Amino acid sequence: MFAQGGPADCVFYLQKGSVKLSVLATTGKEAVVAMFVPGDFFGEGCLAGQPLRMGTATAMAPTTTLCVPKAEMMRTLHEQHDFSDRFIAHMLSRNIRVEEDLVDQLFNSSEKRLARTLLLLARYGKEDITVRTVPRLSQETLAEMIGTTRSRVNFFMNKFRRLGFIEYNGGLKINNSLLSVVLHD
Repeated sequence: MFAQGGPADCVFYLQKGSVKLSVLATTGKEAVVAMFVPGDFFGEGCLAGQPLRMGTATAMAPTTTLCVPKAEMMRTLHEQHDFSDRFIAHMLSRNIRVEEDLVDQLFNSSEKRLARTLLLLARYGKEDITVRTVPRLSQETLAEMIGTTRSRVNFFMNKFRRLGFIEYNGGLKINNSLLSVVLHD
C-alpha cells in the first residue's frame, strides 16, 4: 500500500483483505505495529501534517482499498457529518487500542501478549463474528507483533494447541478458552 519514508498524501480505507503496518528501525529490526481488517482506515497521519509515512503498509491477503487524497478527505470530514462521526469514532477506538497495546507490551509476558494478539486478530468480543479464525500470519509476523522471537511464538502456539485453546485445520481457529491465558495472573 505504501512504504516507510514515502509521501503521506492520502488516507486508506480497507474494503477487503488484511493489511499489516510495520516499522523498520535503522538497526534493521522490524516491528508490526498494527493489523487492519475490512472497515479500518489507515494512513491518516497525513491529516495531522505528517509529510512522510512512518511505516510500511503491506497487504497480507488479496486486498481492496480505497485511497482518499488528503484534500478530499479533509473536505469530506467537514461536509459529511455522519462520515466524520464514523471516522472520529474509529480513530478514538484505535487510539484506545494503541494505549492497551503499550500497557500489554510493558507489563505482560510474551505468552499473554501472544494470547491477547490472537484474540484481537480473531475479533474476540465482536458480536457479528461467529467463527473465530485468524488471517494467515507467519510465526515471524506474530513475533514482530508481540516483541519476541519466532521460537517463543512456536513454543506458545504448540502449548495453546496442546491445551485446546487453538486449532490448526487449514486455518487457525481461536477457541474462547484462550481468554483464560489473558485473564490468569
